[in-house]
Amino acid sequence: MSVTINDVARLSGVSKRTVSRVINCSPAVGEATRERVLEIIKETGFSPDKQARGLASSRSYLLGLIYDNPDALYIDQVQRGALSVCAELGYELVVHPGSSKHEDFIDDCLRFISRSKLDGVIILPPVSENKALAAALREAQCPYVRLASVDLDDADNIVVSDERAAMRDMASHLVELGHTDIGFISGPQHFRSSTERLAGFLAELQVYNVQLPDSRIVEGKNNYESGLMCAQTLLDTPNRPTAIVANNDEMAAAALRVASNLNIKVPDELSVAGFDDNILASRIIPSLTTIRRPVYNMACLAVQKLINKSRATKEKLPLQKTVTPTLVKRESTGQCSE
Repeated sequence: MSVTINDVARLSGVSKRTVSRVINCSPAVGEATRERVLEIIKETGFSPDKQARGLASSRSYLLGLIYDNPDALYIDQVQRGALSVCAELGYELVVHPGSSKHEDFIDDCLRFISRSKLDGVIILPPVSENKALAAALREAQCPYVRLASVDLDDADNIVVSDERAAMRDMASHLVELGHTDIGFISGPQHFRSSTERLAGFLAELQVYNVQLPDSRIVEGKNNYESGLMCAQTLLDTPNRPTAIVANNDEMAAAALRVASNLNIKVPDELSVAGFDDNILASRIIPSLTTIRRPVYNMACLAVQKLINKSRATKEKLPLQKTVTPTLVKRESTGQCSE
């Protein structure tokens, strides 16, 4: 026999209306009561009838995820974070990969939202940097939250990862290890995340009076293949740098491969670092020094913000706008030997 809302109310020692308020994220419920009801819902496996809830409240209890990003590990972390909150609060997640290069990209996104009758959407970088898309969503009165590396919107509409500050920490780490000749594999420079990371790195090097010549900066495409070509450019020369920093872990892994092919020992002869701290960073050999971007937590926060927007009351739960990535030191960076 399936569990009903009446069963949850009885086991929780509250009214059916209170259970309904918890399911619908009403702030009129005390935190202790909310936690007790959610625990009973979890224990009993109660699943609200989303269709009936939608008809009763003119909401679908569906949230969308829009992205154009080749990094499958990043997308996986986002989905895991978003789904963890959706499952707890009775929502479902609908995923929509797209191509921002297509002329009808924005219209395609709007059709997806209309067709799925979404209560709101989460937009991932680099699509989240698209001002025209954000404007179209506002005009369509579709709630949205953008994940980004720079403050592009109102606090309710964005979760910002302070990547400029994080890369300053990376620069300090390498200089303190004695590295002054550093190569940098950047991401596409039309992405704000790429420019923010490079700007932060350069700014901190200036504090130490360390120069990064243009010849030491090579632009990649945030994928493994481009990382191979960029690392080859930096390393297959007698005058190679003593350290390489890549815009993401995938290109950093490619740099490790090129170093291995050229019989360059890491970290004895070359230090390598990345950005993201995806699942492979701690598993490759040597394990990768990188910046841990709290993608899972950012996705959780984005869903909470979207659900916050749908609350019937004007009283909203205060939610943070900015998260701070952190430096993770592992085996791939070491003292400069020169």
